[in-house]
Amino acid sequence: MPTSAELRAIARKSLSGNWLPAVGITLLYTVIIGVLSYIPYIGGIGVLLLGGPLTLGLITYFVRLVRNERPLVGVLFNSFDRFAVSFLVYLLVQIFVFLWSLLLIVPGIIAALRYSQAFFILRENPKIEAMDAIRQSKEMMKGHKGRLFVLYLSFIGWAILACIPFGLGFIWLYPYMLAAQAAFYEDLKGRTVITSD
Repeated sequence: MPTSAELRAIARKSLSGNWLPAVGITLLYTVIIGVLSYIPYIGGIGVLLLGGPLTLGLITYFVRLVRNERPLVGVLFNSFDRFAVSFLVYLLVQIFVFLWSLLLIVPGIIAALRYSQAFFILRENPKIEAMDAIRQSKEMMKGHKGRLFVLYLSFIGWAILACIPFGLGFIWLYPYMLAAQAAFYEDLKGRTVITSD
C-alpha cells in the first residue's frame, strides 16, 4: 500500500501546472460556503442545501485532476443535476458524524473517516442512492481508517506553516490535501470489492 508520503507525491504531481485552477476552485468553494454560513437566520439552511452539490463538484474536480484529465473550475457547479442525492449524502453524513460525536470526540473522528468516501463513490456511480453510497464508504474503509487518519496527520506540519501569516497558506494547503484524498480514494477503490445486500 502507498504510504502517506507517496500519496502526497501523487497529489503534488497532479497539481504540477494546475496549482492556480486548483486554488481557484477550492477558494471559490470556501467563499461560497463561508458567505452562506454568515447570513443571519437562513445561512445554515443555505449551507445545508448547497453543501452537497458543491462538495460533489469539488470532489469531481480533484478526482479528475489526479486522473490527469485537467478539469475546469466550472466543474464545481456541474453536480446540481444530482441535487437530491448529493444533498441527502451531505445531510446524512453530517447527522451520523454528529450523533457519533455525542459519544466523545474519538467516535466522531472514526465516523468521519468511515463515511469519508461517500462523495467519491457518489461521483463514480450516477444511479446510486444516498444510503448505498454511505454504506459502500463504510465497507471500503474497513481496515483503512488508520491509513487515512495518518495521511491527515502527515499534513500537520504544513498546517502549522500555513498559519503564517494570517492563515493564508491554507489557500495552497487545502487543494494539496484534497488531491491527496483523491489519490487515497484511487488506491482504495482498487483494493476493495463491494458486495451488495
